[in-house]
Amino acid sequence: MIYPIVAYGDPVLRAKAKDIATDSPELAKLIDDMFETMYHAHGVGLAAPQIGKSVRLFVIDSTPFMEDEDKAKGVKKAFINPVILEESGEEWGFDEGCLSIPGVREEVWRQEYVKIQYQDLDGKTHVEQFDDLTARVIQHEYDHIEGILFTDHLSGLKKRLLKGKLTKISKGDVDADYRMKFAGMNKR
Repeated sequence: MIYPIVAYGDPVLRAKAKDIATDSPELAKLIDDMFETMYHAHGVGLAAPQIGKSVRLFVIDSTPFMEDEDKAKGVKKAFINPVILEESGEEWGFDEGCLSIPGVREEVWRQEYVKIQYQDLDGKTHVEQFDDLTARVIQHEYDHIEGILFTDHLSGLKKRLLKGKLTKISKGDVDADYRMKFAGMNKR
């Protein structure tokens, strides 16, 4: 099932998400639906709050970012109840966008390595380290379950320059090639 993407301005995007039970019978289907929704919207990551569910879950597939010779370095994975344990390395800038904020891309600075603890569908806990673009996607999606948007990482000036565009998005005045859900509206 393809979910509509929750647009900027919806309070669910600002709430700190709650843990989800790994023994929930709906969890595997939710993860499959999230991957389907992410691919339909041409994304490389999707957090549960972006489909209106305030739970600590996100999916990523960093393969599209990889050059042909590096496709094997791409990571396709679901992160259940994740906790970032460490971010390290040099900070580097990259133009980030977000399915909840279509048409806006800005340079965000993040550290190059991330060490994260998460659960799989069997409830088993894993600790892994990721780098480069995969680390960035994880950091971006992790921010979502903490109620943080990529625009929060921008300077005050950049935020002021984007205010009008963000207000339009929150009111449903946006073009996206996927269904969106706007706070307090039954649009798209």
